[in-house]
Amino acid sequence: MAEEYSTVTDGVRVSVRSYYLEDQSEPDSAHFVWAYRVKIDNQGARPVRLLRRTWHITDARGRTQHVHGAGVVGEQPLLEPGESFEYTSGTPLETPSGFMVGTYHMVDPASGEAFDVAVPAFSLDSPHQDGGVH
Repeated sequence: MAEEYSTVTDGVRVSVRSYYLEDQSEPDSAHFVWAYRVKIDNQGARPVRLLRRTWHITDARGRTQHVHGAGVVGEQPLLEPGESFEYTSGTPLETPSGFMVGTYHMVDPASGEAFDVAVPAFSLDSPHQDGGVH
């Protein structure tokens, strides 16, 4: 079972699990693919909407890709207090391991207050890496 990473910012809990996708990876061609499952829980007292995301994806050589975009998986979910939203996405790397960390750019639709929610750093590990954990 994949390890779960989670953190809470301003009443919003973000939990992530990553999974190496052997069937989509081609180690001999330096192509390694992971899926990651994210759950966003609004544990606060106000509604929140996820407007944008920022990811920093770092491979085993220390090269970092910065990814910015609207929403997640084509959606900008609105979460009332007590509601959650889950989605699965993925990322390829040229190395057999790496890690990701990110930020969700949120807004309180009632007040218009914008705020950022941390996405915890999580490792991208495969059976093809040379020891060591990130």
